[in-house]
Amino acid sequence: MPAEQVERGAEEQPGGRPQRRPWTPPFGPAGPPLKGKGEKRGKTTSGGQPRRGPSTSARMKHINLSFAACGFLGIYHLGAASALYRHGRKLLKDVKAFAGASAGSLVATVLLTAPERIEECNEFTYKFAEEIRRQSFGALTPGYDFMARLRSGMDLILPANAHELAHNRLHVSITNTKTRQNYLVSKFSSREDLIKKWVDGGLTNSLPILPVGRTVTVSPFSGRLDISPQDKGQLNVYVNVAKQDMMLSVANLVRLNQALFPPSKRKMESLYQHGFGDAIKFLLKENWFE
Repeated sequence: MPAEQVERGAEEQPGGRPQRRPWTPPFGPAGPPLKGKGEKRGKTTSGGQPRRGPSTSARMKHINLSFAACGFLGIYHLGAASALYRHGRKLLKDVKAFAGASAGSLVATVLLTAPERIEECNEFTYKFAEEIRRQSFGALTPGYDFMARLRSGMDLILPANAHELAHNRLHVSITNTKTRQNYLVSKFSSREDLIKKWVDGGLTNSLPILPVGRTVTVSPFSGRLDISPQDKGQLNVYVNVAKQDMMLSVANLVRLNQALFPPSKRKMESLYQHGFGDAIKFLLKENWFE
């Protein structure tokens, strides 16, 4: 047989008789990888194996925790933070970033930098609120230095390096009063700078949602949130207040008033317990309770 007629993949034996080589499929013995309907073929590693994306559990590991602006209702946040610290270690170990606005950022800072002092912060809040109730016009009373009183109290609670512990892990919502533009700040030059950012407040973004991962939201106002009161028997009408979806209810209107003018100590203790209980319900629902 002429050489040009010998089949491809064959070799000639000395007697002129071709010997066939065993055929090997280009994708190995198992054949080419199957593709499901509408499925795109993924990238492969240098060894030809498909490159796997992050698992569902790995994607869910990026958790953020955000506390809403709420004025004197921050006592609710402290109750929730206490529950998370005592029974939510499984959640907190996966939290990559903390966020907040106004009083919410204060509680986020304590939970991040000094969680063992939550109860001290709680007692300071009761005393601070009582002092303000004694003022003629509350925190707006002429001559009353709200900021100085807040700073003096938090100086006793936060560690000296709080701004370093919070660096790139705490995101505080602040609003430029001239331009009304909102920013999330995560770098702080000093502990005093960190405290000042709380008061700049979240007039335009009262509940920061971070762009990466899941943000667990905490608010003393009933609404579309993870940890919050659940008002019953309402019309399920929601209003967006500074990027926070709140239920339109009489109870929420009462809470708005309490955010500006601190209620009695007895009521604040009740708010603390509600925050604690709502956080426990959330941990149980998400299987994070321990």
